[in-house]
Amino acid sequence: MKPHRVAAPAAPTPTILTLGVEEEFLLLDPATGESLPVADRVLQTLSGTAREQSRQEFRHSMVEMVTPVCTDLAELREHLVALRGAAARAAEAAGARLVAVGATPVCEAHRTVPDEHRYHAMSRRFGPVAHDPAVCGCHIHVGVPDRELAVQVCNHLRPWLPVVQALTANSPLHDGRDTGHASWRSVQLERWPSIGPTPHFESVADYDATVQELIAAGIMLDAAMVYWYARPSAAYPTVEIRVGDVCPTVDDTVLVAALVRALVATMADEVRAGVRATPIRDCLVAAAHWRAAHNGVDGDLVDLRGGGARPAWDLIDELVVTVASALTRHGDLDPVLRQLDRIRRDGTGATRQRRIMARTDGDVQAVLDHLTAQTTAH
Repeated sequence: MKPHRVAAPAAPTPTILTLGVEEEFLLLDPATGESLPVADRVLQTLSGTAREQSRQEFRHSMVEMVTPVCTDLAELREHLVALRGAAARAAEAAGARLVAVGATPVCEAHRTVPDEHRYHAMSRRFGPVAHDPAVCGCHIHVGVPDRELAVQVCNHLRPWLPVVQALTANSPLHDGRDTGHASWRSVQLERWPSIGPTPHFESVADYDATVQELIAAGIMLDAAMVYWYARPSAAYPTVEIRVGDVCPTVDDTVLVAALVRALVATMADEVRAGVRATPIRDCLVAAAHWRAAHNGVDGDLVDLRGGGARPAWDLIDELVVTVASALTRHGDLDPVLRQLDRIRRDGTGATRQRRIMARTDGDVQAVLDHLTAQTTAH
């Protein structure tokens, strides 16, 4: 179905959109691979910029590192390398490994939440769901200070986010075994009532009213619990994309960030040109995300624009064609093409983990050794 056009004045598009990335990491026992509740010690060990850019997470076995606002990929990469390195050194000092993996690969015995009022409120409200094994995501912020525009951009992103999700798949393991899903994190998170595909909203007023209804109904504690895959950020003047697993390497993260920025820029251009988002049934969007979580890029994905199932790499190629102008405008086209060639050759994080499992007769420790090295490789 072709998108509908409505009358709307065109407006100039900013040449460069800003970028910021939040990465969550697990803290694992080097000997057993089990989660270690040492986040407080890790955060206390960090200093300077790394401490300022760190965040306490919902698990004692997790840390989050947040880049400053960036404008080019080289700058973003430099911050990611520095933050991962600082966090890895602090983890080692606390007797743990810093590991970029989307879901708890072995087990997590200690599942209490940090001693903060909000975390305790979430634990009381959502019960065992709030105590599932830890999962780690990569959240990408792209500067869109106009909230009305941000809501419309999120509408336009709906058919493309399963493709982004497939590229980030990095959590095939749970309880020491292959789950059959490339992103077990995505499946595990479906237990939360405020996580999932972003609904279509007519306006920012529609968005805000819906969020308030969900809060009043007890589905969310507050607006910060809007965990949809794309949203106007509750804290920053950005569109925040929350669909991806944390990526195993810095290069993987930079690739996804570049594609997401180009997507947001392209969709913003469409909104300004008066292009309406193509209506898609929510059940089809949910199905597309399930298939992305299951297959990653190693199989078919759901084509939400043309219908049916198609090879993942066909849709990835179409994504690149769709955003090529924005990639060029940001100076990102050549590095994105190079990194996609690498992913096409080597696979996603999930594919790489499975390759090691097959080669080592299911040795999870070999997978964790690989992931630990990948986390700080540069």
